[in-house]
Amino acid sequence: MRRYETIVIVKPGAGEAEFSSVSEKVTGTIEKFGGLIVSNDKWGLKKLAYPIKKEAQGDFLYVEYAGLPDGVKEMERLLRIDDRVLKFMTVKTQNVFTPDAPKPEGLAEEPETATADAEEASE
Repeated sequence: MRRYETIVIVKPGAGEAEFSSVSEKVTGTIEKFGGLIVSNDKWGLKKLAYPIKKEAQGDFLYVEYAGLPDGVKEMERLLRIDDRVLKFMTVKTQNVFTPDAPKPEGLAEEPETATADAEEASE
């Protein structure tokens, strides 16, 4: 399995029930293909940088998951034909999913710890 992140922009007038339906469609498709949902966040209503399908705002959904490429392909196909979805983007973040691996932001903390250990060793 690989690790992915998907951001979906839903029409703002769709309502909470429609937004939940899109969210369930995304997570359900991933789980149907044997994937694992790491996090599912609603970012809320945000102003878009440019109008998309004559909409100035969009309701954002962020999903981080591990899955197979076939599941991602099917999820994107379903989002492409859904009229409630303005835009979506999927990014692969890891080739091999390891559940306990730290996120890339954790890498910045390691060199500081290494230099502190080196200073203690030199004393």
